[in-house]
Amino acid sequence: MAETVHAAGAVTWRRVGGHTELLMIHRPKYDDWTFPKGKLDRGERHVQASVREVEEETGVRVRLGVPLLAHEYPMRGNAATKRVQYWSARPVGGDDVASYAPNHEVDGVRWVRLRDVAALLTYDRDRDVLARFRALKRRKHHKTRTLVVVRHAAARARSRWKGPDTERTLTRNGERQAVRMAPILTAYGVRDVVSSDAQRCVATVTPYADSVGTDIVLEPRLAEDGARRKRVRKATYDLLDDRAPVVAATHRPVLPYVTDALGLDITEPLMPGELLVVHHRDGDVVATERHST
Repeated sequence: MAETVHAAGAVTWRRVGGHTELLMIHRPKYDDWTFPKGKLDRGERHVQASVREVEEETGVRVRLGVPLLAHEYPMRGNAATKRVQYWSARPVGGDDVASYAPNHEVDGVRWVRLRDVAALLTYDRDRDVLARFRALKRRKHHKTRTLVVVRHAAARARSRWKGPDTERTLTRNGERQAVRMAPILTAYGVRDVVSSDAQRCVATVTPYADSVGTDIVLEPRLAEDGARRKRVRKATYDLLDDRAPVVAATHRPVLPYVTDALGLDITEPLMPGELLVVHHRDGDVVATERHST
């Protein structure tokens, strides 16, 4: 069976002078115009690779939005197949590429008006990715907000915990899950961190909050004790109103109330340390993703 090489990339967009522009690169080795993308490093996730590759190949830092599509094609010179997953993305901070230093891998970086992108692209497979982005844009679904809902990481068993349940801590595996979660949240540009006031939820998002230097906002309405559907629904609506990408850590018994408020039918419950990424616009869910840790 032929090897599959996994890669990730992004269609990065900005709005300038009333026009939408997309970020494109030229590779001298292939003399092609394409979207930034690249292979995953060992142990790296697709979302991490997508953000890293855009920055390495263009100098622009981005945060991910709605997933677009994945395509597969045979690699040149060997029997392997490359599978590339794409997301839509927006710049975080500056988007000027004038100072980008050309190199042997990428010798041209430019912002191109959306209407001109198809003609410049070298490959039909990239035009498929472009078509997906254009379909999102027609519905304004490329302009989504991001809510990440997290089930707290693996915690010590209730039966073996002697103190108050709210003070129950994570296991060592749970602590590792919390650390692995941080780069996923980074890829989506999460800025606000919210948590149930239980220690196991707070500890789940602490590594990320520390990495970006932000405080954790405690939300008692997401706590397991005394959870009520109406209270959780209101808390979820408040999270949807947050303009910045936000993560909220809560408990297994509370999650059905959250997903119900979002209008989602989740047949497979989230596992400890699992993330549900919700891309939404005007209160409506456009797309969801799940990431385990």
